Amino acid sequence: MMTLVQSATRTFERGSELLDHVDYRLAETDAEKEEIYRLRYRAYMHEGAITPRSDEMLTDRFDDLPNSWIFGVYFDGVLYSSLRVSVATPDNHDTPAVDAFPDLLKPQLALGKTIVDPNRFVAEPHPARRIPELPYLTVRLGYVACAHFNADIGTATVRTEHRAFYRRVFLQTALCVPRPYPTLTKPLCLMAANYPEVRERIFERYPYFRSSYFERRKLFERSNVQSEPLAPVSLPPFPFAREAVTPRS
Repeated sequence: MMTLVQSATRTFERGSELLDHVDYRLAETDAEKEEIYRLRYRAYMHEGAITPRSDEMLTDRFDDLPNSWIFGVYFDGVLYSSLRVSVATPDNHDTPAVDAFPDLLKPQLALGKTIVDPNRFVAEPHPARRIPELPYLTVRLGYVACAHFNADIGTATVRTEHRAFYRRVFLQTALCVPRPYPTLTKPLCLMAANYPEVRERIFERYPYFRSSYFERRKLFERSNVQSEPLAPVSLPPFPFAREAVTPRS
């Protein structure tokens, strides 16, 4: 019988193999963005996380901000999933995580830290397009962003049932109980990790999370505006509290 460790190892090996079939595309045209907004709508409706909309698209004000990057993840040329990466800096706090959890993140920004905030992670809900490794291949973009922007903190805003995935993969800690989140009917909690502290441990477990300078520039430099990596800053560690526990009803 295959052990859990052997099963996980095989998943990550296949992830490395499948990366050759994956194309990360930065959505810049209206048509590219609309395709992703419709995917978001299908995914969130499938999970019961939003109410029906007549236009069958899901977008918000963060999609058009200069510190947000919307990616489609294409497998053999077909859109399978999407992730938006937002970056908060002391000069620009405007990201979904900072907006929803200001008491936890604004003090870190006041210390001069850079926060990479991956959000709007969705996958095609149709059963024929389910790939077990797809979540890893999609959230990898967040780690590529952390490297490009020299992040101090990497966050995730997740539902309670998804916390174990981010704790296992990104060594993140839940910092609060779930809270209301804009446009969604289900509350989310904030998870975070000190990126410089956990980076090498994660690379050892998931080598294909590494990225080249060429890949990072290709993904995060827009066709009309260049996005240069930010200079790393040496700061006190993120003051993580113990894992937050959702109170029983």
